[in-house]
Amino acid sequence: SMETTTTTMTTTSSNMTSNSSSVTLVELKRSLVPPKWEESVRVVGMSECREAALSLAHAFAADDYAKYLVDPGDASDISPEDKWKLHVDMMEYAVAAHCMKGLATTIGPDFDSVALWLPPGQDVDGWWTMLRSGLWRLNFQLSAEGRKRYYEEVLPLLHETKMSVLGDRDNDAWYLVYLGTKPNSQGRGYAKRLLENMIQRADAENRPMYLESSALANNAYYKKFGFEVKRDVFLKRGQAPVRLSIMVREPHSTS
Repeated sequence: SMETTTTTMTTTSSNMTSNSSSVTLVELKRSLVPPKWEESVRVVGMSECREAALSLAHAFAADDYAKYLVDPGDASDISPEDKWKLHVDMMEYAVAAHCMKGLATTIGPDFDSVALWLPPGQDVDGWWTMLRSGLWRLNFQLSAEGRKRYYEEVLPLLHETKMSVLGDRDNDAWYLVYLGTKPNSQGRGYAKRLLENMIQRADAENRPMYLESSALANNAYYKKFGFEVKRDVFLKRGQAPVRLSIMVREPHSTS
């Protein structure tokens, strides 16, 4: 059967690597994975939404903001498997919506790091985007409390905060909606490449960049790229408030 072949193949390749004389044999076999995927940033297409979403789902599996929506207090009777499926679905709708109205970028042989961007003046609120991306399904998939959190608290808060922080530049900024790297792909500089790719573009267009960071560790990371915390907002419907740090990066002159 297919499964047994795969396991035997894996064992042989691991034996080979321990035996130095056969290593060259392994290296001569060219992989079908395009070599430049390892190095270069590419745009995610609509047909790749599920794969990109799975990577983001793994990247945000322990994230407080993700859990706030998928695992609210009233969802205790929902199995961990169903919560995971909802988490992946939410990411898939997000990726699809950004493939349609924004830009989803990735790097690495297996969608190792994924970023979702909204260009200046774009949003994913239109009914056509809602329909085609599957975002409309959240209304039926979230629990009653999850719906309240998402539609009555999160969406209005993020919308109003972005308008008040950016002011008359609200339609002029690149908006980083998600940036995540799969746990086993971290530390290879993938996220850095995705960020720098768009920073270059924003600087060339002389535009600010905007994001909400859901972890303090990420704040320190983004600061290295010139993002500054402008304010913190809190989601308050759970047992403990969930902090989102609003960060803005001013364009650096490219001349």
